[in-house]
Amino acid sequence: MELEGTLVQILPLQEGVSKQSGNPWKKQQWILETDGQYPRRVMFQAFNARIDNLHLEIGKRYVISLDAESREFNGRWYTDLSAYAARPVDSAPAQVSQAAPAQSFGAAPMQTAPAADPFASGDSADDLPF
Repeated sequence: MELEGTLVQILPLQEGVSKQSGNPWKKQQWILETDGQYPRRVMFQAFNARIDNLHLEIGKRYVISLDAESREFNGRWYTDLSAYAARPVDSAPAQVSQAAPAQSFGAAPMQTAPAADPFASGDSADDLPF
């Protein structure tokens, strides 16, 4: 799943040691604000090595690739959004080349015929609208 928006907050890095295996772990969380008529703030996270792959800055726009997972604990459900990739969104509009007109693939170039003058005099029988 992908989510696009502006990064508005970086939460403090959390670190610890696993009780079962004794391995160290770290978790980073971010808040992204989506666009649209009703913007939403969404918290997502990354663990261990994935944190080092995400270089995010507050105020910049990103498309975040996420995995969503829900789990049940004591009769309540919790959802985690884990980020595995992020790419910045260019804020500058795309430049359109003036050299050649854009054409869609497989379509023939459009040619226009000269417009007929409706007020030209002539004795043509087919100039009636009915």
